[in-house]
Amino acid sequence: MRVRDFGVTPGRLPTGRLNAITDVAGVKVGHSTRIEGDGDWVEGVGPIRTGVTAILPHGDSLYHEKVSAGAYSINGFGKATGFEQIRTRGQIETPILLTNTLAIARTSDALIGWMMAHHPEIGLTSGTVNPIVGECYDGFLNDARGRHIDQTHVWNAIDSAAAHDVREGCIGAGTGTAAFGFKGGIGTSSRIVGDTYTIGALAQTNYGDRPELMFLGVPLGQHLQNEYLPVVGAHSQQSYAPRGGSIMMVIATDAPLDSRQLTRLASRAAFGLARTGTVSHDQSGDFVIAFSVANRWAHKPTALAQSVPLVPEGGDIMNSLFLGVVEAIEESILNAMIAATTMIGRDGNILYALPHASLIYWLKHYRRME
Repeated sequence: MRVRDFGVTPGRLPTGRLNAITDVAGVKVGHSTRIEGDGDWVEGVGPIRTGVTAILPHGDSLYHEKVSAGAYSINGFGKATGFEQIRTRGQIETPILLTNTLAIARTSDALIGWMMAHHPEIGLTSGTVNPIVGECYDGFLNDARGRHIDQTHVWNAIDSAAAHDVREGCIGAGTGTAAFGFKGGIGTSSRIVGDTYTIGALAQTNYGDRPELMFLGVPLGQHLQNEYLPVVGAHSQQSYAPRGGSIMMVIATDAPLDSRQLTRLASRAAFGLARTGTVSHDQSGDFVIAFSVANRWAHKPTALAQSVPLVPEGGDIMNSLFLGVVEAIEESILNAMIAATTMIGRDGNILYALPHASLIYWLKHYRRME
């Protein structure tokens, strides 16, 4: 289920056909999910509630045909890899992977392995490779110390990626994550800008304090601040920490933008995030990657110069692209919460799904729906 299934229309711009990041031509998404075991936590055994999500800008060789990209850190309390090379070179050359915090090194290593398997020249005749991996912590439900992500899960996420409806909620990298003290996960959305360009977004949520939650302008978190709270199991060795957390946001577009322009787009994700009520807490890793599929860049260019189209600045089109980012990010987050289901994890810890009946009641109360 998604936000629009309630009969509401978030934002002003129209969506793409799928209302997903895969509305941007060529973009593919794949997941690998691990939901295994129940009961008390045993380090290295489980219970397991985690996974990997892969975003591919196109289905050809990203290493040989890189795309322009920008990266932005709203709050940098996180363990993202590969961002500095994006900022320096303005390109990405691998799939973008999302996973959990303590699995980020293994995920990066597996991504490097996948790239080397598909490009035997890496490390020999063509230089190295820059793996792009982001993370959110899922240790309230998952045996995070067990680091239950290996090469098989990473490769499956990449190899299963397809340009179709994106599965949302408790899937892939969103399997064990939260949002405002409810169950969160993966969400996506898209916008059509000026009947010409498409903006797509995908979010991995794990952030927010319950009273902050704003749902399409409705102060939902205040009305539900004492209901459906996370349950800490009787034998749990940890508590739920609502003020930390993280969010990874990925933005795709077919608008011809360079790295600097894409970084400007990425920074606008902060406004979409703010619409959901958060203030971006001190211990929150809030990261954004934005890329364009419009222009490709050879790994070893032979020409002295390359002429490519670029969206001009100073006109309405950039403002419309900014609006598309803000709306798509907000709706991606809300879709993640709507799609998520109640999950019991390690030690009997529980994250409840956002209660649809209560949501409908308050949306009607504030006249956001009939």
